[in-house]
Amino acid sequence: MKNKSLRLTRKIRLKIDLPDYEERKAAKAKLYDWQYCCFKASNIIVSHLYVQEMINDFFYLTEGIKYKLVDVKKHEDGILNRSRLNSTYRVLSDRFKGQIPTKILTNLNNDLARSFNKSKPKYWSGERALSNFKKDNGFPFTSESISGFKYDEDRKVFCFRLFTIPFCTYLGRDFTDKRSLLHRFIKGETTLRTSQIKLKDGKIFWFAVFDVEQEQHTLKPQVIAEASLSLEYPITVKIGSNRMTIGTKEEFLYRRLAIQAARKRAIAGSVYSRGGHGRKRKLKGVDQFKEKETNYVNQRLHVYSRKLIDFCVKHRAGTLMLLDQEAKIKAAKEQDFVLRNWSYYELTQKIAYKAEKAGIEMVVG
Repeated sequence: MKNKSLRLTRKIRLKIDLPDYEERKAAKAKLYDWQYCCFKASNIIVSHLYVQEMINDFFYLTEGIKYKLVDVKKHEDGILNRSRLNSTYRVLSDRFKGQIPTKILTNLNNDLARSFNKSKPKYWSGERALSNFKKDNGFPFTSESISGFKYDEDRKVFCFRLFTIPFCTYLGRDFTDKRSLLHRFIKGETTLRTSQIKLKDGKIFWFAVFDVEQEQHTLKPQVIAEASLSLEYPITVKIGSNRMTIGTKEEFLYRRLAIQAARKRAIAGSVYSRGGHGRKRKLKGVDQFKEKETNYVNQRLHVYSRKLIDFCVKHRAGTLMLLDQEAKIKAAKEQDFVLRNWSYYELTQKIAYKAEKAGIEMVVG
């Protein structure tokens, strides 16, 4: 039986691998142009998809009209001169041809059509508004657009070309599985799905999506791990007579509050900071503390969720139950302090991701 595959997304920083500064500057400007084109194209696509889907409401003044959102050559009631997917692609091609590779437009069109169809019932009932895309959303591409992927032993970096632009990776002191995944991709042990490149603050980030096989563990579905999430103790888990508390209030909450207090002092002191470049210069120290809190919480939640899944695997628990979470969430919404500092949703997401990777079924009670 073939093992179940999972998709892992890894954020990898890239550098343009050109020796001349002017060449690097021109290549980065081209990437920014592509990203800006995708920003405009995304808003155009969802607008057209929404109009096509809601076209029935636009015929409320006329009776007896029959229509079908298909090619007129395939159905007598069709109102399109091509398929729905091709109709939106043609709009993009007419507007952005020559400004951006057509493969990017194709991937963008397919991705947005897929996500639109997934959310279509909520659009129809009015429970959700159309997505509003920002300028830093990035642009998608497939592995077919990558060539010459290799590992440079001398520089200890991975190199490749994307649409003729050469890149090299910058992993720094990486303690994750990014290097191993990239080596596995070179060896053909894993595949690369549609990924994205985003540019922000002059830096280039590659959100690489890998297809990997699910971890194989000897688990028993009848062995149930009962876990509870709270602000007092991030995770408390029990499997039979085995019990473990992961994290403490002093470790997680007090450290987070200390960073928040430091940020408040930085805000008070920013009045006396040297200006000259507007708000960004004066609040530079404040923004650093905000980033520190985000990074600290994210790292702690990763550690907690990893310890929980390792504990389940150790005791061969095939089912993980999160107990009494709905009641705790309802109570947390009534207390601003708990809601602000608990980070329940992020922790649940990380646990769910790691549980699926390990082959553990998670149930939220």
